[in-house]
Amino acid sequence: QVQLVESGGGSVQSGGSLRLSCVYSGLTSNRRYWLAWFRQGLGDGREGLAAIDRDGRTSYADSVKGRFTITQDTAKNTLYLQMSRLKPEDTRMYYCAAGHDYELGLPPPLPRYEYDSWGQGTQVTVSS
Repeated sequence: QVQLVESGGGSVQSGGSLRLSCVYSGLTSNRRYWLAWFRQGLGDGREGLAAIDRDGRTSYADSVKGRFTITQDTAKNTLYLQMSRLKPEDTRMYYCAAGHDYELGLPPPLPRYEYDSWGQGTQVTVSS
């Protein structure tokens, strides 16, 4: 069973930075996985922000490209999201997710339907 646990959320002023972490377990070594970060506000759909595959190839949403960086430490089973130049509109609940990589040679995807394991979320609040 895949488990993902996020941490690192909090309150920060506009222009500040935060680093989110997601410790994962249960990803079997004989399968490839994508890992990704999403966010969701009240009344909003869940937005894919950044994704990474086992080879370190990444994808980013336009809304965060150049400000957010996704990385992973496979030795620690940990996914990270470094967020900089934060804006009030970045205030959301942030989730990490895992999905099966079907090894089609495509970049890691951002649509929510590609991911089937989710963490419980960590809140990020950016004040102006």
